[in-house]
Amino acid sequence: MFDLGLQDKVAIVTGGSDGLGRATAHRLAEEGAQVVVCGRREEYLQQVAGEVAQSSGGVVQPIRADVSSAEDCAHLVAETERQFGGIDILVNNAGASAAYALEDIEDDAWQADFDLKVMAAVRLCRAVVPSMRARGGGSIVNASIGGGKAPPARQLPTSLTRAAGLNLTKSLANELAPVNIRVNAICIGLLKSAQWERRAGDDGLEAFYDRMRNAVPLGRVGEAEDYGDLAAFLCSARATYITGTAINLDGGMCPVV
Repeated sequence: MFDLGLQDKVAIVTGGSDGLGRATAHRLAEEGAQVVVCGRREEYLQQVAGEVAQSSGGVVQPIRADVSSAEDCAHLVAETERQFGGIDILVNNAGASAAYALEDIEDDAWQADFDLKVMAAVRLCRAVVPSMRARGGGSIVNASIGGGKAPPARQLPTSLTRAAGLNLTKSLANELAPVNIRVNAICIGLLKSAQWERRAGDDGLEAFYDRMRNAVPLGRVGEAEDYGDLAAFLCSARATYITGTAINLDGGMCPVV
């Protein structure tokens, strides 16, 4: 196996109990990182952490947290530091698709999306930086979408909050480079994930994905493992000269680079 240099690194993966987050946790643990996964459903989170630990052969620790809550963000970081002594990696993966026209969104929905996708990343980045600085550096990966770069119609509030996340990524990359903390983003397109499973309907998941692949230049829907592999690479010793970038992981869908 190609060694990514992640042995004994301590990683937090938010939204780590399903889909893309679960795949990322598995890949990091497989590479020898000690991984903390968080989610809102305590019992389910415990179950998934056990399954990922068994399948990866690594250390996967569940900590229940709703990252839209400032208190939960603080607890997640403090408890990770208490259990593992510090933090090397943060993957801000938590999020949910919210795509509507302007007149269909009330203020509370805007605020909820901002809290989940922007303020969660702000709070967690701010909380982990002291530990990363003390350990000589670290890596932060922020989940985003192609619509954060080139927003289509009726994709609010997600396209706006993801654009804010890209701005945060570049800003922090510039600010934190002198202390060897790298910050990058992954802009996903159509990847197999729990949110699509919930939308598949009566036709079945494979039929749903078969229809969706027609929108992808490469002609297929991406796998969750594609995301996990890229996230792990960006956090690794093989990517130490990569910071401040937002990589499209979408089979060619995004109209801009």
